[in-house]
Amino acid sequence: MLKYKVISLLLSLKVLLCNCHYEKRESGFETGTRNYKVTKIGQLPEIISESSGLATDSIPAVLWTHNDGGSPADIFQVTDKGKLLQKIRLQGIHNHDWEDITNDTQGNIYIGDFGNNNNRRKNLAIFKVNPQHPEQIDSIRFSYEDQTAFPPAPEDRNFDCEAFFWHADSLYLFSKNRGNRIEKMYVLPAKPGNHIARIRSTVKIKSMVTAADMNPSGTQMALLTYGKVFVFNIKNPNNFFQEPYECIKLARSQAEALTYINDTDFIISNEQGTMYRVERKKK
Repeated sequence: MLKYKVISLLLSLKVLLCNCHYEKRESGFETGTRNYKVTKIGQLPEIISESSGLATDSIPAVLWTHNDGGSPADIFQVTDKGKLLQKIRLQGIHNHDWEDITNDTQGNIYIGDFGNNNNRRKNLAIFKVNPQHPEQIDSIRFSYEDQTAFPPAPEDRNFDCEAFFWHADSLYLFSKNRGNRIEKMYVLPAKPGNHIARIRSTVKIKSMVTAADMNPSGTQMALLTYGKVFVFNIKNPNNFFQEPYECIKLARSQAEALTYINDTDFIISNEQGTMYRVERKKK
């Protein structure tokens, strides 16, 4: 318990002291903090003790979320203010280390069981389920094309993942970037089976990525880190990292989840269950 409190305190201090200097210099981001308004909008219920992902529902102002690893295999439907609407227990699977959740255009959601702190896992998975038929669960098993050791040498342990989203029948995964400041984006098919996650592109980001999403029109994506959000304009479908746009300093504790609610605004939540709307100011 003491160790956890110390780690939490160190992360909080890191969040408060973070800035965008490195990413501006190395990757060309602009400082975008003044362009956004951050508003606390709600609090998740106690049953969602460690929200680790957010995804929109087909119903406006409704979201899906889940708890972090080691919790029961439950998904929760909540309002955008945090009110619990329903809990669904998914049978036959386990929450080994669930880290993010996303949705497609057909009403399916995908749950990323790919937390890999020690870079030892060989059972990485993404579960696909339609909340209207929770008894039908498909498994997408995968490995990283560039991982050959379990674990690799300490300086090469960049195979943890806490962030992904669905786009055009594919899943895009983002490494947590432990230590070497090289953020990797992988892609794999959004269909059941065993697959190889292929590297699509890389970018220099100092912070560790904890969530990701693409806006509804497919023109922007955002990566959430401890204390910051990085926004990319998407102009090249083969390289989402090609157009770094804005670095937004948030400093809202240990943020773990993000989802776009329109083309410019998104909701984030932290491990304490507090929900915030990050809204782009009108010019």
